[in-house]
Amino acid sequence: MRSVREWHTSSHSPDGAKCVEVSEGLATKVRDSQNRELGHLTFDAAEWRAFLTDVKRDRL
Repeated sequence: MRSVREWHTSSHSPDGAKCVEVSEGLATKVRDSQNRELGHLTFDAAEWRAFLTDVKRDRL
């Protein structure tokens, strides 16, 4: 598992757009890589799993 403070480009960013960065730890944080100063969203493990499931099933 990655350090909470370490950010990486999401593997779910479309076509390598590198527009979303993720920090995984006790909670998952997501931010816009082009506007980092605007902060981030935080998801607990269940919320993040549900989000990824919906993305994979093309529900979003």
